[in-house]
Amino acid sequence: MKLNLKLLAAAVAGLTVMGAAAQAQEMIFFRIGTGSAGGTYFPIGGLIANAISNPPGSRPCDKGGNCGVPGLVAIAQSTNASAHNVTAINAGQMEAGLTGAATLYFAYHGTAKFEGKQKPKLRVIANLFPEDLHLVLPKGKKLGSLKDLKGKRVGIAQAGSGTQIAVELMLAAQGITRDNIDEAELNNSQSAERIADGQLDAYFYAAGTPVAAMIQLDNTKGMDLYSFSDAEVKASNKAVPYYVPSTIKMGTYQGVKYDVNTLAVNGTLVTSIDQPEELIYQVTKALWNKTTRKLLDTGHAKGKVIRLETALKGIEGLDVPLHPGAEKFYKEVGVLK
Repeated sequence: MKLNLKLLAAAVAGLTVMGAAAQAQEMIFFRIGTGSAGGTYFPIGGLIANAISNPPGSRPCDKGGNCGVPGLVAIAQSTNASAHNVTAINAGQMEAGLTGAATLYFAYHGTAKFEGKQKPKLRVIANLFPEDLHLVLPKGKKLGSLKDLKGKRVGIAQAGSGTQIAVELMLAAQGITRDNIDEAELNNSQSAERIADGQLDAYFYAAGTPVAAMIQLDNTKGMDLYSFSDAEVKASNKAVPYYVPSTIKMGTYQGVKYDVNTLAVNGTLVTSIDQPEELIYQVTKALWNKTTRKLLDTGHAKGKVIRLETALKGIEGLDVPLHPGAEKFYKEVGVLK
């Protein structure tokens, strides 16, 4: 009995010390806006949140613990994606988020749907990966051109998404507006379900390949992807300059046995200038450490293309500044002169 009491006392003392240490270390919550569960932003955002977190009381990195920012608890939140995320960051409702480069440009410079709403608080942490624009069709259905969408039931992505902003601009270049299609504002998973049920004739979605909801659709009901003509790619690029020519390779989706001519936009991790320089420096440093590399390489197909050497790809053309904390890190490691 005496021995058990001694062990209990030692355990309580140990817990008290650990609790005091945890309390001494400030807990910082860091919300990351992502996208819908059926897309790519949500799983990638989850990987990033896991990588940069290191809650109070955790084992140190050099002792097998998490190698994130000490005291940081990052949370990946499902949202309506790009446009929602930049708006929430500007409003101080989130600390960071993922967004397409086109949406970031529009939001920072107050153009397109952000006209008159310019709040240049947005700052870049890193370019992440290319997001390919998918125009999904029921299996066996074809379009002669984008103009054939007139009169059809078309998913244009959810309200508050960068995809919707870009798609409306691209369709307008083809003479297509909400007046001559039956548009549906749905997220990726909802759109895939409507295609499977015969309630949509087509839907657009931009995301890093392969997309979970499309994999499921392809493996069940089947699907086809529209291949843009060269003239349509050129017109779409003119309408939305940050969407550039791209190809979804044959076999990306098992049932799509041809290369798909399309466009892609860079997915970007952004924050606010209101976030402390030292915090974002530590977040950026954690994003590119060896432990994070392992998480990205094994966690998602698009995680493998998130590389330090492309972290600043295309950033200059956006005319949106790096956050000073991120800039400090990139200069420190020689990526930025």
